[in-house]
Amino acid sequence: MNRTNSISRREFVAGTSGLLMASSLGKAVAAPASTSGTKLAMDGGEKAVHVQCPPTARWGELERKRLENMLGQDSLFYWQGPQTKLLLERFREVCPVKYVFNCSSGTAALHIAVNAAGIGPGDEVITSPVTDIGTVIGVLYQQAVPVFADLGKGTHNLDVKDVERRITPKTKAIIAVHLTGNPCDLDALRKLADEHKLILIEDCAQAWGAKYRGRPIGSIGHLACFSLQNSKHITCGDGGVVGTNDDRFGPLLQPCGDKGSNREGKRTFPLFATNYRMSEPQAAVAAVQLTRLEAIAAKRNQLGKLLTEKIADAPGIIPHEVHPEDRAVYWFYYFRMRPEAFRCDRSKFVRALGAEGAAVQGGYIKVPLYGEEVFQKHAFFGGRWPVKEMGLTTMDFTKHHCPNAESMLTDGIRVPIFEYMTEEYISQVAAAIQKVARHYAA
Repeated sequence: MNRTNSISRREFVAGTSGLLMASSLGKAVAAPASTSGTKLAMDGGEKAVHVQCPPTARWGELERKRLENMLGQDSLFYWQGPQTKLLLERFREVCPVKYVFNCSSGTAALHIAVNAAGIGPGDEVITSPVTDIGTVIGVLYQQAVPVFADLGKGTHNLDVKDVERRITPKTKAIIAVHLTGNPCDLDALRKLADEHKLILIEDCAQAWGAKYRGRPIGSIGHLACFSLQNSKHITCGDGGVVGTNDDRFGPLLQPCGDKGSNREGKRTFPLFATNYRMSEPQAAVAAVQLTRLEAIAAKRNQLGKLLTEKIADAPGIIPHEVHPEDRAVYWFYYFRMRPEAFRCDRSKFVRALGAEGAAVQGGYIKVPLYGEEVFQKHAFFGGRWPVKEMGLTTMDFTKHHCPNAESMLTDGIRVPIFEYMTEEYISQVAAAIQKVARHYAA
């Protein structure tokens, strides 16, 4: 598994801002540069990207007013807090679910969902190998077993047929990761889950505002988990939300995030859980951020669709594949190179795009999760993995293999999409991609 030009999520978030600023030093022009017969910028030619897109503030007076209002409260604890109440009300407007609990992170939301679903020692949970490790932390802490299925070539989401192939009598759930904010094939996954009596959990961390066939992401699976971490579309620095319409799991969400206590009547502890509570200051900021979501999601969708349109005929390029009835919200845009179609490797292609002024980077995470050292050594708990030692699983991550997931990390290129960008800028990035692709076409 090639680590060339691959960086972590946090390195990406920090690095792209610098790249964007570096690419915006020139003056804006009225139209993208021509790609026909032009010399690459790295060879002395004119840059394809000239437009400035300085970042805009993500929070401001509205959040300040909400925080000032919060400071008049007697308590900053979440239970029966007005900021938490407002956040949950506004969340239901985005994702219409009966039960909601706000928590400390997207990782916490996923652990709460897994715990509420009753997933325990030796149970198997099928999910994506290309995602943040937070997707499977809760699975592992419940002493369950992550099973990684392969991904679609252009969607970068779970391949439903490969998910089905990996179902065993031990399978308890599927975690569908809407990677980059592109909706998974939820109808097919829900049908598969129902046929095999499995629980479908949606990991919506990167997908705030996305829609599947017109329906809000998070409203189709049995449970839905969102992240409010600083890099996400909306944020309170760090936080999460978990929700469900299922009466089996709904009453368990709050206890699973609050030490196992339901806080109703005499406080008891009917189940075992950790502390994943969110404070009132975080809830105040998140509640306001939700009012900004629709504009953010619509703009990102618009820019991502424009980029696909502009590079659809670029030689050797596989654009980001989104179903025409879905709304993707592009936490980032990810296109792939067909290696055999070019006279250069990805590293050189990325350098050429950077010279053109396009803020792009190679790959996403360094390797699929099963390729990380902790998985290769099965060293999850003090260097050990109790469920394997106890004979509850025969999983060996050193032998795990998802061919397309591995290749997408070695031939894919990531294009940042932010709501403050303009159509002119995206058009010029597309022109840069066209220019470099045509120059190196085999």
